[in-house]
Amino acid sequence: MTDGTRQKFEFAPVDEQLDLLTRGVVDLVTEDQLRDKLTRSRETGRPLTVKAGFDPSSPDLHLGHTVLLHKMKHFQDLGHRVVFIIGDFTAMIGDPTGRSLTRPQLTAEQVARHAETYKKQLFRILDRESTVVDSNSRWLDKLGSSGMIRLAGRYTLARMMEREDFRSRFDANQAISLHELLYPLVQGYDSIALEADVELGGHDQIFNLLVGRDLMKEEQLEPQVVMTVPLLVGTDGAEKMSKSLGNAIAVEDSAGEIFGKTMSIPDELMWDWYLLLTELSEAEIDARRGAVASGELHPKKVKQELAVRLTTDFHDEAAAARAASEFEKVFASGGLPDDIPQHSMEGPMALPRILTQAGLASSNNEARRLIQQGAVSIDGERGSDPFLELTARQEPYVFKVGKRRFAKILVS
Repeated sequence: MTDGTRQKFEFAPVDEQLDLLTRGVVDLVTEDQLRDKLTRSRETGRPLTVKAGFDPSSPDLHLGHTVLLHKMKHFQDLGHRVVFIIGDFTAMIGDPTGRSLTRPQLTAEQVARHAETYKKQLFRILDRESTVVDSNSRWLDKLGSSGMIRLAGRYTLARMMEREDFRSRFDANQAISLHELLYPLVQGYDSIALEADVELGGHDQIFNLLVGRDLMKEEQLEPQVVMTVPLLVGTDGAEKMSKSLGNAIAVEDSAGEIFGKTMSIPDELMWDWYLLLTELSEAEIDARRGAVASGELHPKKVKQELAVRLTTDFHDEAAAARAASEFEKVFASGGLPDDIPQHSMEGPMALPRILTQAGLASSNNEARRLIQQGAVSIDGERGSDPFLELTARQEPYVFKVGKRRFAKILVS
């Protein structure tokens, strides 16, 4: 764990800091308190402690998570101390935010595996040397049963039921497990343990973050400022980015996947992505938007720039250039990628099984669905028969599934 401690720092003027820190923010509770904290920080040279928690409930971070990481980076670039909390304790409860059903509880082993990937991925955005990485089990484990009971005694059921998702589930006679009610309290206790000046979270986390403010007041601590960022809309242009919805770009995706998936988003969505995922100034974003509206710039050109920026962020300029060239070759000119993975199989073999074994479909059922939807082509011809069997031949069959998945299958 790095400690992220900074010596006396010459902070930028408060108004200049606020301009950057409030970029893209949804909730700010309160701006006056943030201004006051920044003013005192500048006078004393003491950086603010800024925390954000990430429950390792799945193994990969995606671009939706990086919206929060970018806001942490804003504080970090201004000289403040950012704490990336791995919610290994809270992940075993399961965040009930936005859930219509109780979230399945993870085992300690699952959480530990996921946490290790988070530790590698977060430094795609944050500076490794000045980032504090901590786990909330460090202080929550020490609470014990008596401490947890005392913590639960600080909040009433009536106040907890002010949460929209709890209230709607209760009104619909849907189960609410008692451990779910503890989640906002233990997240709030994180802020007490760290004596946080600022807590960051997604807009859907506002209730949990405000609980942290309340608990800090009861501990006679100066309450944290709460800042939330928007939930990033995924590649489908409709739902928030989520791996389970299939509309996510993972930070570990290949350069070609990041570039291609970015190019697939609706034109109107790219302005939010520019604001939330890049360091381009709002004035520069507005200028591009105006140029597109006037016909001076084609939307595809602006989207290509976004795709290059994002691919460079998670790979490098050379990889982004190769991805752009490959995209143009495959999608604009109808060609094939230069590097198509090849698999050897014994025939005859049914088409769904081939797709599954080649990793082009996750199951035979998904393979049949893709074939029936016309999403599978073989040697440039669209296949529609899920019962088709491929027989041996000397040349490999060239498969294309959807827009971006290719494979060569040599059947012997």
